[in-house]
Amino acid sequence: MTNPNLVSTEWLSQRLGDPDVIPVDGSWYLPTANRDGAAEFLEAHIPGAVYFDINEVADLSTDLPHMLPSPEAFAEAVGKLGVGDGATVVAYDGAGLFAAARVWWTFRAFGVKQVYVLDGGLPKWKAEGRPLESGPAARPAKTFMPNFDATVVRTGDQIAEGVDAGLFQVVDARPAPRFRGEAPEPRPGLALGHIPGSLNVPFDQVVKDGRLAEEAELRAAFEAAGVDVSAPIVTTCGSGVSAAILALALEGAGAKAEGLYDGSWAEWGAGGRPVETGPGRKP
Repeated sequence: MTNPNLVSTEWLSQRLGDPDVIPVDGSWYLPTANRDGAAEFLEAHIPGAVYFDINEVADLSTDLPHMLPSPEAFAEAVGKLGVGDGATVVAYDGAGLFAAARVWWTFRAFGVKQVYVLDGGLPKWKAEGRPLESGPAARPAKTFMPNFDATVVRTGDQIAEGVDAGLFQVVDARPAPRFRGEAPEPRPGLALGHIPGSLNVPFDQVVKDGRLAEEAELRAAFEAAGVDVSAPIVTTCGSGVSAAILALALEGAGAKAEGLYDGSWAEWGAGGRPVETGPGRKP
């Protein structure tokens, strides 16, 4: 099965002149990476691309990182970027596959049907010697009418209720040492461990060399963690970014996430909620 959410570098290269096909650079990195997505965009990006800053196109009224903005704020932000109704969005990033999945998920949450992730991202594009441009984005503003799907977003209370009632599995994309509570969190002040009853599929188990793994590998990664891909799943992580990678991976495995916990561990680990440590309990 081919993941319907991915497009190839060849596909995008053939459509660079199409005004309705918009490459969207969503590069964002953890502080430990010592990389600046916005600065790298100015240095080199896919021709015609715009830069989507997940920290700015966000709910700025909360201290939690890059939470979804209101539909109105999202519409204003992407309209200014030049993304209008009917556009085909191709999200990519400088890591190959990291924050691009969050951009893909965000556009889908606000009703964009034609949104894809560039297979291999900017590293593959560069390795193939494809064209690049520098400087700020220069697309004319457009009108975007959001159609927000609230069912794709889960709150901390919904997570707590759902786990207690056995309504869905919670699958955490953080690295195993952080999930187990053996390694510190990159954000200060958070508890160590994981949501009680959750399962762990570190995102690097489904991403290989900056590309989403093949279907058999994806299924094997979820199965090894005790995840039943035929049953409801909600994804989580540190701050809602790599959780979107798991959502993308589930669709590559022929399944679908029932939602993403937007606050993720940045909220749960700071809110005095119950915490487990160790490898997690497989059903």
